Amino acid sequence: MMLALEANGVIGLRLMKIAHGGVDAGHEVILMLQEKVDAAAEAQATLMGGGNVEAVVIGYRRRVAYNAQRLSPRSTH
Repeated sequence: MMLALEANGVIGLRLMKIAHGGVDAGHEVILMLQEKVDAAAEAQATLMGGGNVEAVVIGYRRRVAYNAQRLSPRSTH
């Protein structure tokens, strides 16, 4: 449940950045797509390596937390 709430916040932050347009918006879209591919590959590797769904969710939450910090208006990234 927490992952869904956290991801929803990142979706909102990303939509604001994309809505502003410009080069940064384009870069954000490309980054978002690459992150999705990377996250799926990481999840697959975790499960194929004997990991469980909880380990996959932990990996996703780590990525979401990073993006929340990066996209936050208070961020220095």
